[in-house]
Amino acid sequence: MTSLVADIGGTNTRVALAEGPGLMPDTVRRYRNADHADLTDVLTDYLREAGSPEIAGACAALAGPVRHGRGRLTNLDWTIEEAAIARVSGTPRVKLLNDLAAQGHALDQLAPEALVPVLDGPAQPGATRLVIGIGTGFNAAAVHALPGGLMVGEAEAGQVSLPVADAEALSLAQFLAGADGFAAVEEALSGRGLGRLYDWASAGAGRPGATDARAVMAALDTDPEALRAAETFVRLLGTVAGDLALQHLPYGGIYLIGGMARAVTPHAGPMGFAGTFRRKGRFSALMAEFRVSTVIDDFAALTGCASFLARTE
Repeated sequence: MTSLVADIGGTNTRVALAEGPGLMPDTVRRYRNADHADLTDVLTDYLREAGSPEIAGACAALAGPVRHGRGRLTNLDWTIEEAAIARVSGTPRVKLLNDLAAQGHALDQLAPEALVPVLDGPAQPGATRLVIGIGTGFNAAAVHALPGGLMVGEAEAGQVSLPVADAEALSLAQFLAGADGFAAVEEALSGRGLGRLYDWASAGAGRPGATDARAVMAALDTDPEALRAAETFVRLLGTVAGDLALQHLPYGGIYLIGGMARAVTPHAGPMGFAGTFRRKGRFSALMAEFRVSTVIDDFAALTGCASFLARTE
């Protein structure tokens, strides 16, 4: 039975066909959201290019909250509805998932080579796992193994308050706060967040400038403000990931996903991720119980959608 799966991000949408829990690799396509009016426009193009296959089920993952078969992207003005996907795909069997929920459903399908170690530690089989997404936005989802299958929670973890523990962190929070005076985690820990960290670092150095995440990562060896921005990003990610670990106790492991997670993973060690992750006062020793890995499979959310459909047939 062929299913249609989609991963809708703030910038791009990936679409593929799947058989059971497995993707059909040659069918994966990527579309720029800016070139399309909405998801149904993307899916119409995809199905036409794929030869109008008969679809038995459809599942889409989106970067935003989902309620009652309807979701709105956090960083794009698109509203997604299961009913609209059903009309385009020709199947009544449609499910919308939050993108982090889809990543959670993919964990059991990931090949070992799809994981890059960040922090070593034990991983207890069957224990709670935690997925943390860092890309266009920021979010986290706890993954629980139940007798009937996986249960993946949904949240908007990127919209909570940025942690402030010292004068430098206060300076950053004040810089990132918008008109309402609120600085969210996502304003620092995301693609645009790294650019904002560079703005903050360069303003503090008396050389105001603006750039994007790609340029920051390319200038680490030549621009001291780029280096400071990246180091701040990595240390802040350690702090926030450690906070989330204490909230969920993911003894089954922590999984970082998304383009920014992959970009900073090679720098996590030298830039101090472990130190801030484990700096939790009298609970610091407990932090050694959590293994952290980065998922480098760019199609994991698609796999999660396929796995979800296969388990709910």
